[in-house]
Amino acid sequence: MAYWLIKSEPDTWSWDQHVKKGADSWTGVRNHQAKVHLQTMKKGDKAFFYHSNEGKEIVGVSEVTKEAYIDPTDKTNAFYAVDFKAVEPLKTPVKLAALKADKNFADMVLVKNSRLSVQPVTADEWKAIRKLGGLK
Repeated sequence: MAYWLIKSEPDTWSWDQHVKKGADSWTGVRNHQAKVHLQTMKKGDKAFFYHSNEGKEIVGVSEVTKEAYIDPTDKTNAFYAVDFKAVEPLKTPVKLAALKADKNFADMVLVKNSRLSVQPVTADEWKAIRKLGGLK
């Protein structure tokens, strides 16, 4: 299993909307590096759900329910979508500022390149962030 982080602006698509919807398509990604990450995802992989712009915090955990397919919102057919379902909220959201302040996360993609909308998370980062967020 691999671990990921997916980002959304909460005024566009929030964690609460994700939970209410259940399984849904992660569409609209138009970055080639993020596209490669979407293509790499496998059913059952887990992803942190991150609120960008407002909050700048990890708020929940999602799971890949359908692997990469052509993004139906992309008229060029060059980009991909993946389906996710909400699994659980973090008991305590983990702020980007807290990760940046902790030297253990200095190499994390979110800390080094916070603009990338889909990014890998290492197993050690996954475990540590779950703990910070109040999850086992």
